[in-house]
Amino acid sequence: MSTDISSEERFLPLRDGRTLAYAEAGNLSSKTVVLYMHGFFTVGDASQTSHVFLSKNVHFISPTMPGWGNTSPPPPSTLYRDCLTSDMTALLSHLYLDFDDHNIKLYIAGGSLGTVAAQILYGAPYDKFPFGRCIAGLLLLGAFSPFRYHTDYAKYMTWTQYILPGPIGYHMPFNLLSHIIKFVLARKLKTIEGAEASLRETVFDRMDQAEREEFAKWSEERGMVPDDYVRKMAENVLKSTSKSWVGFMLTPPLLHSDWGFRPDALDEEHSRPPVLLTASKDDDMSPVAYAYYLAANYKNARIKHVDGGHMSILYHMDEVWAEFLVDEQ
Repeated sequence: MSTDISSEERFLPLRDGRTLAYAEAGNLSSKTVVLYMHGFFTVGDASQTSHVFLSKNVHFISPTMPGWGNTSPPPPSTLYRDCLTSDMTALLSHLYLDFDDHNIKLYIAGGSLGTVAAQILYGAPYDKFPFGRCIAGLLLLGAFSPFRYHTDYAKYMTWTQYILPGPIGYHMPFNLLSHIIKFVLARKLKTIEGAEASLRETVFDRMDQAEREEFAKWSEERGMVPDDYVRKMAENVLKSTSKSWVGFMLTPPLLHSDWGFRPDALDEEHSRPPVLLTASKDDDMSPVAYAYYLAANYKNARIKHVDGGHMSILYHMDEVWAEFLVDEQ
């Protein structure tokens, strides 16, 4: 057994001259694989993996998505969805040279923005993503629905979201609003202290007292204080934009783009793997209405509700992973 509990970032040279960054942990030779797609302003990170992965003999892989951190942006002439499926096919083929349709069980998971990438992989044609035939389940944590088909998506946004990535910013020519907001954010996120302040303003200061106490308890159980975790997140914020801001700039077009399928029109084989959605009732970044839309349109989906805001699912992740991987011994 090849085990790496907390790996460093690794790099895979791709055929088109680009680079894919990723991290991995658990049993690196296991044929039970969790492929986790990260959220906004972070990178692939396997440094704080759940004990559930060890108990269930899982190989946990966390790639950095195109345009974030050390992963190259998509080529200019390539659709994001095609870049993503190509990159993930290359990564899994690199890690599993003996791949065939039957010797890997692949669990796809994503959080926040990463739920878009996870859904693209779930619904991708098998000629684009051959590993799709191995998918055993899809986990969406604080999911985004496809704005192209979810016509009421903007009704559930805060004013900030309505401006960007909502309809105002999306319909502005040349992605102009994204350029303006990038300029403002880049000044805030130049230092670790600035990144911490931004995280507190947008996430942590919005917690109510009950969630603050739960966050403190969760941190203590992992040998930290809350400030340690905020600092870790801030470090990943800086890593995510260390090479470019392309990942951020691509986000509004990605949320509004054609992901390659409609959730309600997937064929029987694509719909076979179950979909587990989590919804935090006070999450204003990924409104629960998006999870309800997806649960109503994927043929094999259910929702797990938790109290709290955007971060609250973090405190339940061991429970969620155990439920998601329930068929694994």
